[in-house]
Amino acid sequence: MKKYKIAVIPGDGVGVEVINEGLKILNTIKEIHGGIDFEFKTFPWSCEYYLKTGKMMPKDGIKILSDFEAIYLGAVGFPGVPDHISLWGLLLPIRKEFDQYVNLRPVKLLKGIKGPLRTEKIDFVVVRENVEGEYSGTGGRLYQGTENEVAIQTAVFTRKGTERVMRYAFELAMKRNKNLISTTKSNALNYGMVFWDDIFNNLKNDYPEVETRTMHVDALSGYFLLHPENIDVVVASNLFGDILTDLGSAMQGSIGIAPGANINPEKKYPSMFEPVHGSAPDVAGKGIANPIGAIWTASMMLDHLGETDSAKLIMKALEKVTEEGIYLTKDVGGNSKTHEVGDAVNNKIKELAKNSW
Repeated sequence: MKKYKIAVIPGDGVGVEVINEGLKILNTIKEIHGGIDFEFKTFPWSCEYYLKTGKMMPKDGIKILSDFEAIYLGAVGFPGVPDHISLWGLLLPIRKEFDQYVNLRPVKLLKGIKGPLRTEKIDFVVVRENVEGEYSGTGGRLYQGTENEVAIQTAVFTRKGTERVMRYAFELAMKRNKNLISTTKSNALNYGMVFWDDIFNNLKNDYPEVETRTMHVDALSGYFLLHPENIDVVVASNLFGDILTDLGSAMQGSIGIAPGANINPEKKYPSMFEPVHGSAPDVAGKGIANPIGAIWTASMMLDHLGETDSAKLIMKALEKVTEEGIYLTKDVGGNSKTHEVGDAVNNKIKELAKNSW
């Protein structure tokens, strides 16, 4: 029997609610599979933890997490704690220390979900560079509080960092429909983005089967809305990928649907899996948060761990539930509670497993 150690960080707000549904699904997978087991350990690291301790996680947090094969995260952020504190105190250190240099975000309109666009042909993946670029944290502030105050934020692009995330995107494109778009803004950013373009143009010679395009991020934003059916894989820098994937989640009908993964492809370190939505304090505690993003994220985690059949089973059950349209939360036109959607997916997994496992 294969046993996987999973660190669970529910976080703040609705993060706790949706992660509970994801864990429910994973426990069902364990029961019906018979050949895998999960050892979950939950950590209370969150904004609430910060308000009590002054830290988002303990000093040895990274060392503690290094003993796990994956991290399952809900969401962090809550009123009273500045966003840069929660981000730089927990998420970014985990991404950087564990070299989770690929942020993988599928953008797909699930069956039965009505998106804001006329087309239903939305099924692509954004590969976002995740540890350097615009979020490298390089810079500083001088003369704070005076009329001479200066703030400098420097984007850092390395050949190693840029090349490896692009290779990941090319390899993914080879497995899908052999179509890859590189996101740039080299007309205005004449050093970092020209460097990005140069590396992309060099690498595409190694993948002659992949049809490639380079598009400025502003033009690509419009292309997302006008021609999503022509998009397969997109590779982008940290900032551009972050913005584009939030646009992508809106195209899916709700940000509550969107999954996400922070991956160390070599598996030298644990990877972290988190739905795209935030902690949504305005709806926290009401039982109406959409758990689909968290459940989809759990499927991505299983796929990364090599449990591909189980990952596919979750997605098949999830789409059956959305297609039937009986159990949907308010944000996608339904009236169901968070746990009711989770139960519906759970029951559908059991039903499908009887016929096909």
